[in-house]
Amino acid sequence: MKVIVCGAGQVGYNIARQLSLENHDVTVVDSSEENIRTVSESLDVQAIGGFASDPDVLERANAADTDLLIAVTQSDEVNMVACQVAHSLFNVPTKLARVRNQSYLQPIWADLFSRDNMPIDVIISPELEVARAISRDLVVPGAFDTIPMVEGRVRVIGVRCNEDCPVINTPLRQLTGVFPDLSIVIVGLIRDGKTIVPSADEQMFPGDDVYFVADNEHVARAMTIFGHEERQARRIIIAGGGNVGVFLAQLIRDEHPGVNARIIESNRKRAEIAAARLPETTVINGNALEPTILEEAGVAVTEAIVAVTNDDETNILGSLLAKRHGAQRAIALVNNTNYSPLITTLGVDAVISPRSITASTILQHVRRGRIRAVHSLGEDFGEVMEAEILETSSLAGLQIREMELPDGVMFGAVIRGEQIITPRSNTVLNKGDRVVIFVRPSAVREIERLFAVSLEFF
Repeated sequence: MKVIVCGAGQVGYNIARQLSLENHDVTVVDSSEENIRTVSESLDVQAIGGFASDPDVLERANAADTDLLIAVTQSDEVNMVACQVAHSLFNVPTKLARVRNQSYLQPIWADLFSRDNMPIDVIISPELEVARAISRDLVVPGAFDTIPMVEGRVRVIGVRCNEDCPVINTPLRQLTGVFPDLSIVIVGLIRDGKTIVPSADEQMFPGDDVYFVADNEHVARAMTIFGHEERQARRIIIAGGGNVGVFLAQLIRDEHPGVNARIIESNRKRAEIAAARLPETTVINGNALEPTILEEAGVAVTEAIVAVTNDDETNILGSLLAKRHGAQRAIALVNNTNYSPLITTLGVDAVISPRSITASTILQHVRRGRIRAVHSLGEDFGEVMEAEILETSSLAGLQIREMELPDGVMFGAVIRGEQIITPRSNTVLNKGDRVVIFVRPSAVREIERLFAVSLEFF
């Protein structure tokens, strides 16, 4: 597939790198000479300097022969015009754009991005996607990542193994015998910064980050087995009253009945805007690094603080300060990936990466075949996919152990009608089954091929 990525910032660079590793034909366009130099020196892609909305630049990028354009520059307007030019002049089939300004996304202007006006196939709002990710994490206390799959019937959970975790130092093959009726499959480990697709003989150690796939009805029990019995947060402090904070407060209001959220925002104008948009939510104008402000927000009786200001350091320090003053759990939004290995060791329970979330959302629309959903797990770890077994699939009718799968692939769940099956080596996949699988980056293209729709299907 030929792809043009407009914008070589954190998100654009990450998407280009991911698609390049999967052997797609990628061209990156950016107006910054420094960004173009970085892309040219570190990625196996073509890099072109210039404004992505300029027809001459898109022509140099061979837009007329491109399957997909992804516009993620820092400017909403450049992103939108790039998609318009790609459609009108070069007939690019699929166009994705990142749009931050919420004014463009108001329901009253829903026709703006129609094919007859400004034809953009997929609009990505990073702030809204980040708020949704945090809202999902709040559902499973103790998890640092929560991904619903198959209409919420299955969840992919990320959890940290602490010293008191009951199943540490236990070979994974023994977990089935110890918990025979528990529908759970461990699909990945992160240990000392290294990623592991576990074998049956692998063990979990204190400090490991573990990803597992579970029937939604078994999630609470699975969290107990991993030593996490935290109660769901009912009182939450949101540090930061910008778009992410306001979206999160709205999601809590609409999707988490009985949960009370309070917002702390240091900028008076933004605090007033947040208060106007959320009349039922308490908004405090103050600095989340001030103990007196935290006390006013009720930090001593707060189950969770979610720090989503525009400053990484404020988010990290504010989270730690809130925990010191009584908050039980801390979630921090962090853009600088260099901080990631340090943060959880300091006491922050979960880290939210806008770059990873935005890239993951975009990649869902890139995947081919009968792949219904895609979510990235961590940096360069892999993806969890939801896919369908078609009648023409080479996997239909085979036991899992009979399949010629690439390295770095693990089945997490098989959904057959109303039944959720924990996959074993002798599990047979039938046409119509939906599967949740973990896939390392090196295996993505092969998995796409295995789930592709052949011409005989039509």
